[in-house]
Amino acid sequence: MNNNLTRRFLIKAFLGATAAVSFSKLNAFPSESYAINKKFGHKIKLSLNLYSFNSLLMEKKIDLFDVLDFCAEYNFDAIDPTGYYFPGYPEVPTDEFMMKFKRQAFLQGLDISGTGVRNDFANPDATARKADIELVKKWVEAAAKMGIPNLRIFAGTNKHEGFTRDQVFEWMAKDVKECCEYGKKFGVIIAIQNHNDFLKSAADVDRIFEMVDSEWLGLNLDIGSYRLADPYEEIQKNLKYAVTWQIKENVWIDGKEVPTDFPKLFKIIKDGGYRGYLPLETLGAGDPYQKVPVLLENVRKALA
Repeated sequence: MNNNLTRRFLIKAFLGATAAVSFSKLNAFPSESYAINKKFGHKIKLSLNLYSFNSLLMEKKIDLFDVLDFCAEYNFDAIDPTGYYFPGYPEVPTDEFMMKFKRQAFLQGLDISGTGVRNDFANPDATARKADIELVKKWVEAAAKMGIPNLRIFAGTNKHEGFTRDQVFEWMAKDVKECCEYGKKFGVIIAIQNHNDFLKSAADVDRIFEMVDSEWLGLNLDIGSYRLADPYEEIQKNLKYAVTWQIKENVWIDGKEVPTDFPKLFKIIKDGGYRGYLPLETLGAGDPYQKVPVLLENVRKALA
């Protein structure tokens, strides 16, 4: 036997096996694949979730470009406009409008950190859920065109009478997984929100992530929607899934809405090594032109 050929064959086989193992590790999806790589440390950028301006936007007293100007004036890093603030929703806006918005954001020095849709995957009506899946898919494509890295979705609020939570989790995981597979094609992460709807706790979030089992699923971590247990403990449990946030003025403790302890919150986020956007969101009555700068100042002080 030719010793040189044998040696080359063995080396090739070894390298192939090594590469296969490495590839399998990169593409495996154990729960650890969501754990943030702490060796780089935290990196935080501030965005504005436009629900803060919901009334004014929905009443068409202002538009997306007005809020772009606001975000630029206050030196946000990014803007986070939900789909229903774009003209024509639930249809996606025209390419002309999307490119105009994308261009203006760039010229204002703003990233577009996320967008989202209304959907309800707790609905027992499979036809209605299929329509919501198609809605998500259309907005995945729109997000990709605008360079938006993630699309927010909900679990759902439907009462699902006659079905157990286990059954709902089963069809919900299937629907979300289909959305994730589509997001993968366009490089858009599906960011499911814990919204005190079907997903009420950190354990609920863990369960949907385990069932969907996709690296294209992330969490839009809503700090104001953990209401069954200590919110800071729940945040810490779910931090590993977070790809974007809703940072609110208040959280819920023992059934009461109380001001967010921002130093405590940001210590958890920093210690967890989170790298990415923290979109701020104000709720309730009041003028967002006054409320948002106050929230922003409090957040910046706590982050300093």
